[in-house]
Amino acid sequence: MFARITFYPTLMYNVFMERFTQRNWYDRVDQNVILGALPFPNLTQELIEKENVKAVISMNEDYELWFANDKEKWRAVGVNFLQLSTTDIFETPCQKKLIDGVEFIRKYLPANPSPSKTTAIEKNEIGDTVYVHCKAGRTRSATLVGCYLMTRNSWTPEEAVAHMKSKRPHILLHTAQWNALRSFYNDILQNNAALT
Repeated sequence: MFARITFYPTLMYNVFMERFTQRNWYDRVDQNVILGALPFPNLTQELIEKENVKAVISMNEDYELWFANDKEKWRAVGVNFLQLSTTDIFETPCQKKLIDGVEFIRKYLPANPSPSKTTAIEKNEIGDTVYVHCKAGRTRSATLVGCYLMTRNSWTPEEAVAHMKSKRPHILLHTAQWNALRSFYNDILQNNAALT
């Protein structure tokens, strides 16, 4: 209930920060993934045409998508959609959701992806892109993107977070999110379980 009550004030705060500070609404973390805030309908064409978005992963609950595109709206413009509902503030995505999210992203990667360690991403290097978001693109979605980066680049949680912070400095991971990243790294990547 607390997450529902704080949704509108914190959403307005995010809009304010994007308009009046140097925060971006979304940031590209590599050639195939964008980490961002709630994609309002006015961003749809920009994401499709400029950023080559072919799929979207939402970490939001249904009520948070009232102002954003849901599955039907994305489908209408030819974009695939996966919702991995996770309560804001108090929860972090469970390991199953993280695995499902990483596997969904991997469907859009090229057969021989170049490493995402490049310092600049040229327009012609952008491939099919997955937009991963929650309300602000700082916590829930950053946890999933961290798992993706560890999987793609054989990185540790610390390396994945450092890379995300270099692209989107205002990500905010608490103890629960760090624990989820470390569990994914130890239980999934180190033991080669679940991901193929």
